[in-house]
Amino acid sequence: MLYLASRSPRRSELLTRLEVAFRTLDIDIPEVRAAGEAPEAYVRRVALDKALAGLARVADDPQAVVLGSDTEVVLGDRVYGKPVDADDAAAMLATLAGRTHRVITAVALAAKGRHALEVVTSEVSFAPMSAAQIQAYVATGEPMGKAGGYAIQGGGERHISHLAGSYSGVMGLPLQQTAALLAAFAVGAADDSMDKGE
Repeated sequence: MLYLASRSPRRSELLTRLEVAFRTLDIDIPEVRAAGEAPEAYVRRVALDKALAGLARVADDPQAVVLGSDTEVVLGDRVYGKPVDADDAAAMLATLAGRTHRVITAVALAAKGRHALEVVTSEVSFAPMSAAQIQAYVATGEPMGKAGGYAIQGGGERHISHLAGSYSGVMGLPLQQTAALLAAFAVGAADDSMDKGE
């Protein structure tokens, strides 16, 4: 049985595109970057923590494979989490506007006695944004709950001038790399008895 250790509707939607059956787990892992922890190391650690916590939750299923993922927006050495309020979202967008940042997504799979992890880094360039444009976007409410204060699959896309890397990775789950990990763990669509997204 494949389990997705995430409350993110975007990750559920993306995983469904791979036509694998899965169930979701509501896992709450502290996402706190340690002092001196490199951005990629932080993203890797959180993704693996989610997968392992999910595996512990379904320990009674010997066939369980748990997918954990984490996505962070990084500019320089700063890791942008989710904005705490509208002002925070506007401040994030103001620093990203007119610049190129990295989006780092880690995908971890964990099963009994085994785990594997893949990291995908994409580069996203924002066009310059006026204060009015930023406020208008923040007013939609979309930036809330999104790393870096934007959703590439939503209204944020109109402000992105260039993307180099994985579009689905920026959304929260790089599909090509995730599919390869699932294949390595022999997870596929063969078992139709599972309920997708349950």
